[in-house]
Amino acid sequence: MEPSDYGPFDFVPINKRPRVTWPNGAQIAVWVVPNIEFFPLTRGLAGHPFEAKGKAPTVRAWGQRDYGNRVGIWRMMDLFQKLGIRATAAINSDICTMHPEIVKAAVELKWEFMGHNITNTVRLSELDAEQERQTIKTCTETIAASTGVRPVGWLGSALAESWNTLEYLADEGYEYVADWVNDDQPFLMKAGAKRICAIPYSYEVNDSPAIYYRNGTADEFERIIKRQFDVLYDEGKTSGRVMAICLHPFLMGVPHRIGALEAGLRHIQSHDKVWFATGQEIIRHYLKAGATF
Repeated sequence: MEPSDYGPFDFVPINKRPRVTWPNGAQIAVWVVPNIEFFPLTRGLAGHPFEAKGKAPTVRAWGQRDYGNRVGIWRMMDLFQKLGIRATAAINSDICTMHPEIVKAAVELKWEFMGHNITNTVRLSELDAEQERQTIKTCTETIAASTGVRPVGWLGSALAESWNTLEYLADEGYEYVADWVNDDQPFLMKAGAKRICAIPYSYEVNDSPAIYYRNGTADEFERIIKRQFDVLYDEGKTSGRVMAICLHPFLMGVPHRIGALEAGLRHIQSHDKVWFATGQEIIRHYLKAGATF
């Protein structure tokens, strides 16, 4: 798209839209999004969110993330299976190559997979046009080969995009993108001559900014989940809402936080008019119902 001061979509205030409906009269669609990522030890990581990247090997910072893959994601899988929740995993394609055991287990749980770059150490906004197009293509094809299903949803590393990203995603057959954290309902976006759908993701109900950047506690994150849900659930009486719960196994998959995540999810499950769904299910229902904004 051409650079512009506003986004590649119309400005339609939430109180000026046709009513959004979800299956079986649900007031809210909830999707749970674990980010499963491989980080190479040969590339330095920041030891603290506000520090520059250190010189490789950054053993402690890397080790935290490796804990998420060795231990945390399995603890989260057990929890979601116990609660009957199918997640939508945002995976970088390096995880398919380096830790196929994780992907295989998620396939067996019937999770959906979103593209999430080749590696999280490189953002799309840092690449030239051809590099970006090839990154999206390689990520997509690797995930398809590993899972048996071509991904239709995308979450950029650090939610970063260039002016070309939406068009490249549409060309690769993507139906929705989660980078645009500016709404509580899906909406249509221009992607060159095509359209792509934005799905509500969250930078608020997200353990990375809440815990890693803002030093929040597990109890605070539990309250964030509950309070976000309570407001959106009530608003959904008028028009359906979407709530994303965005997670990283090295943060919410640790022993002293997993109980807070369970408590938040059980609070949501204690309400009747809730639709736990994957990103693909949400977007396809929204489009089938005749999206107009």
